[in-house]
Amino acid sequence: MKDYKTIIITSTVTMFVVAVIFGFIHFQNQDSFSSSENDESYIIVPSKQNDVLDKKIRETLNDDIYSSRSNLITKTVAKISPAIVGINVIEIREVRDPFFQDPFFQYFGPVYKQKVQGLGSGFLVSSDGYIITNHHVAGTAIKIVVTTTDGKQYDAQVVGTDQVSDICLLKIEGDNLPYVKFGNSDDIIIGEWVIAFGNPFGLFDVNIKPTVTVGVVSATKMNLGIYNQSSYIDMIQTDAAINSGNSGGALVNSVGEVIGMNTIIYTAGSSGNIGLGFAIPSNKIKRIMSELKEQGKIERDFWTGIRIQPIDESIAKYYKLPNTRGVIITSIDKKSPADKAGLKVEDIILEVDNYQIIDDKTIIGVIQEYKAGDIITFKIKRGEEIFTTKMLLEKK
Repeated sequence: MKDYKTIIITSTVTMFVVAVIFGFIHFQNQDSFSSSENDESYIIVPSKQNDVLDKKIRETLNDDIYSSRSNLITKTVAKISPAIVGINVIEIREVRDPFFQDPFFQYFGPVYKQKVQGLGSGFLVSSDGYIITNHHVAGTAIKIVVTTTDGKQYDAQVVGTDQVSDICLLKIEGDNLPYVKFGNSDDIIIGEWVIAFGNPFGLFDVNIKPTVTVGVVSATKMNLGIYNQSSYIDMIQTDAAINSGNSGGALVNSVGEVIGMNTIIYTAGSSGNIGLGFAIPSNKIKRIMSELKEQGKIERDFWTGIRIQPIDESIAKYYKLPNTRGVIITSIDKKSPADKAGLKVEDIILEVDNYQIIDDKTIIGVIQEYKAGDIITFKIKRGEEIFTTKMLLEKK
């Protein structure tokens, strides 16, 4: 009996202690929840109607959003935009009578001249009004009107143009104009952010501001060969959207340096951009621009004395070549630059000044990069031997 009473007393005391502990915990939780409602450090208080943000937290979040939105790219856009221009042109083009446009009759029927309107982009490169754009935008125009971001319009004159490089230098009359700074296109990093500025579809005329698209450098040193008598060698590839009217616009890195000029797109049969745009590198633009400013044209009146042909599978097999890249020399004129450089028939040209030669179109495009008086280096395969030799490009 005594043991039974002891058990009852012990159990009662134990239950009392447990009750006190649970009560203490419960009141502590109540205090914690109550204090959290009054604490200004909370973020969101649930509500059936809507979520309410504390005023101080809202201000902090707004500051954070502003900081993340106003980044290096947006600052670059604000910096470069005033130097971007819209270009409207009138050209004279030869047009064949529509009745004779069938391929079977393409060389027959009357041809007449017609005024055609066009548009493109450009960017100011000096405070006194020099503008860079593409040759295919303004190089053959009879009238050029440039619109700047302050809404002013200027009649522009062609200082010099070069169809081979597809670069054109214009001039408008003005002072203290905003202009861009060129970067070093040899220092481009594949994958770095870039911004394409321009006037796609003439939208510049709608709000007098350039359109911008953002992407990355997808590749460099892209040798695209010749198209419409222009040589597209050593191009920058980007996935920043480039559309009709963007030609001649600036391709800018994230720190506000022009590293290229938007020039062509690859559509693969599509009607618009598919992420394959190409820009002329800035170092080439600077070199061509300087000569256009001084002479109005690029002197390419030189000769090599070489005749070549592409390498097919049978030639590659005969000469035990690993692939069909390169071109083979089929003849050389006596006392020509090629003859003086020591080149021989059946030599295989692999490279020209570090440009890999894929086929005959590639080497024709590469050679067009030079002018009379330049010295170029050939990488040659002759039998089992591979060596380099230099050639002086002499005037005809």
